[in-house]
Amino acid sequence: MNDRYQTPLAERYASKEMQYIFSPDKKFRTWRRLWIALAETEKELGLDITDEQIAELKAAKDDINYDVAKAREALVRHDVMSHVYAYGQQCPKAKGIIHLGATSCYVGDNTDIIVMREGLRLIHRKLVNVIDELAKFARKYKDMPTLAFTHFQPAQPTTVGKRASLWLNELVMDLEDVEYVIRSLKLLGSKGTTGTQASFLELFDGDHEKCREADRRIARKMGFESCYPVSGQTYSRKVDSRVLNVLAGIAQSAHKFSNDIRLLQHLKEIEEPFEKNQIGSSAMAYKRNPMRSERIASLSRYVMADMLNPAVTAATQWFERTLDDSANKRMSIPEAFLAVDGILDLYMNVVDGLVVYPKVIRQHLMNELPFMATENIMMDAVKAGGDRQELHERIREHSMAAGRVVKEEGKPNDLLERIAADPAFDMTMEQLESIMKPENFVGRAPAQVEEFLDQVVEPILEANKDVLGMKAQINV
Repeated sequence: MNDRYQTPLAERYASKEMQYIFSPDKKFRTWRRLWIALAETEKELGLDITDEQIAELKAAKDDINYDVAKAREALVRHDVMSHVYAYGQQCPKAKGIIHLGATSCYVGDNTDIIVMREGLRLIHRKLVNVIDELAKFARKYKDMPTLAFTHFQPAQPTTVGKRASLWLNELVMDLEDVEYVIRSLKLLGSKGTTGTQASFLELFDGDHEKCREADRRIARKMGFESCYPVSGQTYSRKVDSRVLNVLAGIAQSAHKFSNDIRLLQHLKEIEEPFEKNQIGSSAMAYKRNPMRSERIASLSRYVMADMLNPAVTAATQWFERTLDDSANKRMSIPEAFLAVDGILDLYMNVVDGLVVYPKVIRQHLMNELPFMATENIMMDAVKAGGDRQELHERIREHSMAAGRVVKEEGKPNDLLERIAADPAFDMTMEQLESIMKPENFVGRAPAQVEEFLDQVVEPILEANKDVLGMKAQINV
């Protein structure tokens, strides 16, 4: 197989479970389940279909004669009719009632909905497990002060756990979106060639209620509550767009996380897992490149760009249907699912093995803290009798001078020494250093983390406790 293209999504990134959901075998087995559901429904509603015919269909549903279908498709150039023919070869008694009254989209579109829902359910399980791992990390480090950044410039301190809660909050939003879309998915049902159910109205001798009931029964047999109330030949392609919007949302959250980890690894504050025998660079043996986070970013960009495919398809469909969606759907939908599946495995793996370096974090914070503590220093000096306006100007001058020492001379921040030497402040070095406690500058960060985890995240984890405990396996 090395002489032809193979998608990296299957070979390197996506799990076997997700690959099977979008496999041909899964698709064609689902087609047969749908044909059985159709035949059962038509029998129940009065058509001349026997129990023997249905039993024959059920007996052969998992024994797909792929060789017959492939040979037939080479002749007739139609995948659905080729599989109808192949199924009929195995079920001679039921041959005449397979696919009765249906169009190709009965199996094609209904299967797409079924498969996407299964894919979203797997995404949901993995997303919950990423949330679980990240919640543990946020709680563990909720009190650890760290330098915060705005514009990647040092800013008022936060905590390591509070920063993690920002990543976590976005995943919670994604989980809400996934759950909403899963709940909203409906089957196409048995709508016929242009969505009018004309063929079924004919089969049921003009009985509109039987046409409506056929949709309801098929939906229940396939595990859905209902079918879309109206359609053309296909379900609205906005459904695909809605699904990929959710997947792209997960990709956005994961990309943001991966960017932050890469920046933190550059700062030597937090690193992604690095295995004992892992090679960071072919030329520079000392390097520990954040390759997993980079891969998250890379796959995430692919999904965010892929989101445009179903959006454009939905916008450009003509009337009751055109076939310019088909080739695009075969690639854009499965690949988005496989990519997000790989992204979440990587996310889970990275969070599970994050390495935190408290001394480096504290050093970076202490280098900048004197600048941030100037307001506190000034207030203490005012309480001791100093003039606020004069002290403000002197702190400004000292801060600028200390900044020049750091930037132009590469020396340590000497702001505290300058203030201690200035009689206007009348403060000793010991007094100044007593103010330099990082915990005094993080505001409500620790409490915010606790409140968020207890009030928002823990109820999610409790509601999904049966699926917790997944461990990600990554291939490379």
